[in-house]
Amino acid sequence: MGTVYITQEDAFIGKTDERLKVRANQKTLLDVPLIKVDGIVVLGRATVSPAAMIELLERQIPLTFLTATGRYLGRLEPPLTKNVLLRAAQWSAAGDTAAAIHVARSVIRGKLKNYRNTLMRAQRDYPTLDLKEGITRLEQAIAPIDTTDSIDSLRGLEGAGSAAYFANFGQLIRQEGFTFCTRNRRPPTDPVNALLSFGYALLRHDVQGAINIVGFDPYLGYLHVQRYGRPSLALDLMEEFRPLVVDAVVLSAVNRKSLTPEDFTTEPISHAVALLDEGRRTFLRLYEQKKQSSFSHPVLNKKCTYQESFEIQARLLAKFLMQQTDKYPPLIIK
Repeated sequence: MGTVYITQEDAFIGKTDERLKVRANQKTLLDVPLIKVDGIVVLGRATVSPAAMIELLERQIPLTFLTATGRYLGRLEPPLTKNVLLRAAQWSAAGDTAAAIHVARSVIRGKLKNYRNTLMRAQRDYPTLDLKEGITRLEQAIAPIDTTDSIDSLRGLEGAGSAAYFANFGQLIRQEGFTFCTRNRRPPTDPVNALLSFGYALLRHDVQGAINIVGFDPYLGYLHVQRYGRPSLALDLMEEFRPLVVDAVVLSAVNRKSLTPEDFTTEPISHAVALLDEGRRTFLRLYEQKKQSSFSHPVLNKKCTYQESFEIQARLLAKFLMQQTDKYPPLIIK
């Protein structure tokens, strides 16, 4: 089953024997063996029984709470693994060290090359689009990455490349009723931005779960600045997955008419846009399908799913920090 998404407001999450049960309004919404559950994401409000909470901790199944619109609230998970040697290596690399600069370079290179490949693929499939300027600007941001020795300067290249990508993202949307002018959030004020923000919140849950399995401290990253309560390493590692997973799901959902403008609602005061219940269920289904889809991993030369690749990339990063390999290879798919 993978990740369980609970969208019903005021649902009750409990357990009976070895099974997870979710009930609401005196009806059973879900009854599955816990052995099939990798994680639980609650969108909105839900009550979790003490027995279920203990069982999730013992089975190392993370429980993440998001608002109904996808804003991250918090997470219940078991303690860090016993791999203190990995965390020691992670902490010793903190700051402007050669290792930290290498990780930041790799993460940014992976993200921007995946952005570029997305635009190049769209230009090839739809020759009437005018994406050449965006592709050129991305290549200009990618070119100096390997010779840039400052993390702040690398952040500047990442910002320039992201700006070039999102300046052209609207051309990738081919469905009437949907437009995209610029990336906005907190709150998102149009349906496409609402989908991107929601998808990135789900991706954060999955990537943070993977780095916890490997044994990292999720709060110490290299590209993202350390901030109280901010899982900087999860944000670092999810960068290369943004276009591969979330952006791909958003474009597919819109262009294939899985979602329509009627699936969204706008809050009258803040103008925040969010999915309605049925649209949210549709997007969650598409996101889960994408995670379970397989591809050939360019480093391992074998088939894996995107869900598996979250942990694979975390383990590749661990090997680099433990000096078992001389580089961290980001996931880049053409």
